[in-house]
Amino acid sequence: MKDTKGWYQSKTIWGAIISIVATLISILTHKTISPETQQVIVNQIVNIATAVAAIAGGIMAIVGRLKADKIIK
Repeated sequence: MKDTKGWYQSKTIWGAIISIVATLISILTHKTISPETQQVIVNQIVNIATAVAAIAGGIMAIVGRLKADKIIK
């Protein structure tokens, strides 16, 4: 693998987290979350995390430029 991405963009990582949470919910409440619902949750989390990262990057770029003390040529 040559391309990189943030951990928060990994469906594998989020899938594992949701699987663990779903298992804990099942143990504690005796209710289950279907694999299909888990997949929907994973997709939504990845989309939200990616959007938040993009917004944070844009804000950091603007703040950095406003605080800069040198002119861009």
